[in-house]
Amino acid sequence: MADDKNARDGRDRGRVAGDEEYEVNYLAQKLNVSVDEVRRAVEKVGNSREKVEEYLRNGRR
Repeated sequence: MADDKNARDGRDRGRVAGDEEYEVNYLAQKLNVSVDEVRRAVEKVGNSREKVEEYLRNGRR
């Protein structure tokens, strides 16, 4: 059975859910930073995954 392209949920993969432990842990491991650094980055630049990753990659911790 093929995927139903009309059945979509409300998730937005471009956003970081800072209150979801698994997302914060994933980003921390991916970018080799601490969980606290990820949370601070979300507070500082918002929950855009692109902005959070850029902020942490550029060493602004």
